[in-house]
Amino acid sequence: MDRQTDRQTDRQTDRRLERAILGLLEQRGPRSTICPSDAARAVYGRDDDGWRTLMEPARRAARRLVAAGEVEITQAGHPVEPAKARGPIRIRRTR
Repeated sequence: MDRQTDRQTDRQTDRRLERAILGLLEQRGPRSTICPSDAARAVYGRDDDGWRTLMEPARRAARRLVAAGEVEITQAGHPVEPAKARGPIRIRRTR
């Protein structure tokens, strides 16, 4: 594949991850959270552990959705600035 095709594929994956995050949150209660791995697994769609390569793209998708005002990233149940989040995060709808 050439670079342009790679970029298009990356953009498509980015959008799929954003939709997966929003869709998973929609299926849960208004105060529920998801892990970025939930979205990575949903987009990857197979039973092996290849979804792990989508973890950082899923975290980036969550940060984009934070910037758009759609979701917030939490740690220990409290909202955090995406740039300051280190370690495990959760994602929830903006209240």
